[in-house]
Amino acid sequence: MSETDEQRSTDHDSPWKKALEGYFAEFLALLFPTIHQQVDWSKGYTPLDTELQQITVEAESGRRYADKLVKVYANDGTETWVLIHVEVQGEPEDAFAERMYTYQYRLRDRYGIDVVSIAVLADTRESFRPTTFYYERWGCEVAFTFPMAKLIDWEAQWEALEASDNVFALVVMAQLRAKRLTDGNARTQAKIKLVRLMFERNYSREQIQQLFIVIDWMLQLPYGLEPTFRQAVYEIQEAKKMPYINTFERHGIEKGLLQGALIGERRFLIKLLNKRFGELPDWAQQRIEEADETQLERWADDVLDAHSLDTLLGSH
Repeated sequence: MSETDEQRSTDHDSPWKKALEGYFAEFLALLFPTIHQQVDWSKGYTPLDTELQQITVEAESGRRYADKLVKVYANDGTETWVLIHVEVQGEPEDAFAERMYTYQYRLRDRYGIDVVSIAVLADTRESFRPTTFYYERWGCEVAFTFPMAKLIDWEAQWEALEASDNVFALVVMAQLRAKRLTDGNARTQAKIKLVRLMFERNYSREQIQQLFIVIDWMLQLPYGLEPTFRQAVYEIQEAKKMPYINTFERHGIEKGLLQGALIGERRFLIKLLNKRFGELPDWAQQRIEEADETQLERWADDVLDAHSLDTLLGSH
């Protein structure tokens, strides 16, 4: 397996983060309609990635998630933060509910704002349905409950997803197919069908291009079947007279997304180090620029315990 293949197969969170950034209102409308109705969408919404990073930097888990924090305004005019946890790993996490609670109280303690935590479970274990974190000791009791959407429940409503005019329905379908289908040919045909549905809904050029990236990243194919997929996309575009996607640029798109994620992680680490140690010397800046994703994440995890830059980044 090539390095690019490995990065794509293990990078579960990137397509979800991109989908949530581009289609947040549609995401709530489909999976959490009651919450969607409480939001004043005329005032827009604002991603709060920096604020989320501030309270997750100390996390020691090596697992990765598509957690997002978004500022919205309720219909009564009050500011509310919506914290979205997406569990997309192959195996559910026993401590998932506790992590929900930890992020909730850290945000509320640091920023003093109402936080609505919601969970999306993209795994396929029927019994994994956490909605509450609870503990009690000697009369002291905590019960934290959060709304949860289990994607496999939508398999019984597949026709409704296919007929839905909500763009996020295609994201859910792509995730379900990615989890359920292991045969390469079956995945290819499912992916082609999703792309055809996307074009049939008469989305704008920009919507189709962005949605294609999400679906393409989420529902990955063996490289030996890529030519079949590319040809099918070309024929769909020809029939619809919508030449919006050049599938031969896909690897460049993937490289750009990976590079963009690395740039973001480097900037965040530099900001943390500046706060901890002051202005960084040239050697430290260069070391950060040359580091890969794994090394950047390790440094971010260790920054609060490090006594000096030399201790953290290594002597120069």
